[in-house]
Amino acid sequence: MKSRSRFETPYTLAPMTGFSDNILAWFSGNGRKDLPWQENPTPYRVWVSEIMLQQTQVATVIPYYQRFMQSFADIGALAAANLDDVLHHWSGLGYYARARNLHKAAGIIQQQHGGHFPADFDAVVALPGIGRSTAGAILALSRGERHAILDGNVKRVLARYHAVDGWPGNTSVARLLWEHAERYTPAVDVAAYTQAMMDLGATICTRTRPACAACPLVDGCSAHALGKETDFPGKRVKRAKPRRRTHMLLVQSDNGIYLERRPAAGIWGGLWSLPELESADELVGWCEQTFAAEPVTVVKGERVRHSFTHFDLDIFPIAVRMEKDRKSVAEADDCLWYNLRSPQKIGIAAPVLELINTLNTVQR
Repeated sequence: MKSRSRFETPYTLAPMTGFSDNILAWFSGNGRKDLPWQENPTPYRVWVSEIMLQQTQVATVIPYYQRFMQSFADIGALAAANLDDVLHHWSGLGYYARARNLHKAAGIIQQQHGGHFPADFDAVVALPGIGRSTAGAILALSRGERHAILDGNVKRVLARYHAVDGWPGNTSVARLLWEHAERYTPAVDVAAYTQAMMDLGATICTRTRPACAACPLVDGCSAHALGKETDFPGKRVKRAKPRRRTHMLLVQSDNGIYLERRPAAGIWGGLWSLPELESADELVGWCEQTFAAEPVTVVKGERVRHSFTHFDLDIFPIAVRMEKDRKSVAEADDCLWYNLRSPQKIGIAAPVLELINTLNTVQR
């Protein structure tokens, strides 16, 4: 007897063909069919696209995806790549753990699955950075297998269609939405249906201004019948974002801008970044400890605020000039001089790169 996936609904839900038929009919004339990952939709190509599309819009992802595929055409190329090169291709997309997990998962696939993307659903879910919905999307879109998905767009469609109260992050709400997702997923045309549901949420059943008149589900939509489309899905209780502050050092010598690699965990994990201090008063001591010398000049810049999901970060940049050819006393693996004229291909978070480019522009 075939063992059941731990994500499988514990009872059989007959597919609701009327719902899926309406979705597929709408997709035939209105769905997106020319996205880069829809050309030759191998599991690898779909996997990369699904990871990039997590919390990132299609228009933003497309150029990143195209560059990524040019450099890492298959699992073997990605597994063999240097993590710095992978992060460099990801710079600006944010949520960098996604890139680290892609790289790590490619290595696992290369070692444990002979370089072939696994066919078993549970084996896919076991890979770093892949959850139930992403695994379902990969196997549905690339292989036409019947797996339900529940990304943000699909949650919104189903929550409105059934007027499901509550925030989808709550376990009970998520369970109910998964039941609906499983029931509506058809036995055939799964790839088209899966793409259609994502497209419907992204283009018609949008977060703030749903185009209900153009929706193929409008006649059966409970939220629409109540005139409360934007009340569903329920919102997470908002809490005031904490605010943090740091001083970032733009240390420059004839060697370039001094960068340090951030720890793998935490914000911008594994990326190259500017050194940070809690207080500007620590600057001279830090320079003496790092370079065995005092700075030649110090210029404080204006505050820059960057917002993360869970907090806001106030960055106070300090431009520091060191004497010529000053070498760091730190370990070479943890620091480098970033050449402004011929930048290395390394992963740098977008706000950090903006600070560096600002300094470079001012000094031209």
